[in-house]
Amino acid sequence: MKLGKLREIDIRKVWAHEQYDFSKWLATENSIKDLGEVLGLSLTNVETEKFVGSYRCDILCQDEITGKNVLIENQLEPTNHDHLGKIITYASGLDASVVVWIVAEARSEHASAIEWLNKHTDDDVSFFLIEVHAYTIGDSEPAPQFKIIEQPNDFSKQVKNIAKGGGELNESQTYRLEFWNQFNDVLDARGKPFNKRKATTDHWYNVALGSSQCYLSIDLVNREHKVRVGLWIPDNKELFEDLFAQKDAIENDLGLTLEWNRCEGKKASYACTYLEGLDFKNQENYTELMDKIIDLALLFKKVFEKYVK
Repeated sequence: MKLGKLREIDIRKVWAHEQYDFSKWLATENSIKDLGEVLGLSLTNVETEKFVGSYRCDILCQDEITGKNVLIENQLEPTNHDHLGKIITYASGLDASVVVWIVAEARSEHASAIEWLNKHTDDDVSFFLIEVHAYTIGDSEPAPQFKIIEQPNDFSKQVKNIAKGGGELNESQTYRLEFWNQFNDVLDARGKPFNKRKATTDHWYNVALGSSQCYLSIDLVNREHKVRVGLWIPDNKELFEDLFAQKDAIENDLGLTLEWNRCEGKKASYACTYLEGLDFKNQENYTELMDKIIDLALLFKKVFEKYVK
């Protein structure tokens, strides 16, 4: 077998100009999706050159699931104090919850600064420092790669927040955090067929569906030894009614009978099904169960993407 040699090339030969070349490329659908996979987010509503007072940030977008603002600042050179100040200024001016600083080279002092910011902030804001590289194999086209240098330590933040309240992780929180960590491992092993979310102590795990109006939700219902997988609509009864009117076609496509709940008197509504076999204290079937959850989520995603506009 003849193997090629991976060769790194100067990123300025790929993107000569930071604003007109790199930022423009990054804002495209495929590129922003690739970056979202690295961050564990589903990025949407992309805006470039967003004004912040008399200044302009490179890219502002949103996480599709949470609706949080994501600020992206590009610097195709080694990090410097000027851009460190810019990301903080832009983040405050645009109320960004996620700040992404993409650079050609991360100097150690600035990596330490981002690490410090993550350690001394709560879950309301997260900082990422990412290097962008480009590689070729033989005469191939250059391939970009995002390399995370610094990112939030979400588990530490969860523990810190609980400690502020004078408590510790209870048994259910510990089991849920363990479940989602293992779930992410299985998702990685399967090549991440959908964006991975951070493991938390919550009973739910959300999957983007390509619409800001709804998403897929995976819920742990341990008291009933079940996992609920379904479409969750936070606040759009008209969308629920439109989908419910197509109930037979949707269920036929899924090969499943769903539980449809308009949730009268509440904003949210959903359509779901259940998988049996969840038991926090007997985890022998976790890998098999998690594979079934992923398969079902992928089926829901494939079918509902046809019906949700």
